[in-house]
Amino acid sequence: MANVQYYDVILKPVVTEKSMDLMSDKKYTFYVHPEANKAMIKDAVQRMFEGTKVKKVNTMNIPGKKRRRGATVGRTADRKKAIVQLTEDSADIEIFSGL
Repeated sequence: MANVQYYDVILKPVVTEKSMDLMSDKKYTFYVHPEANKAMIKDAVQRMFEGTKVKKVNTMNIPGKKRRRGATVGRTADRKKAIVQLTEDSADIEIFSGL
């Protein structure tokens, strides 16, 4: 396993209609490093966003899709997605507040 630091775990937030609806339940969705486990994701969220307390982390591996450009057939990159649920007394994550 690679030496993954906490600041390398979270790659970017997922901004979709479904992920925005989950925010009302204090659930936030992120693309994360493929080798990160649930404990690493929990630690990274609590360190990167002040005042947050993680209750639960759900992860899923998203396989790449087949894409075609002319005669060449390839695949997009595989991804890992995490849905992080915060506790009721936790502070909200600020990067989603302007959306």
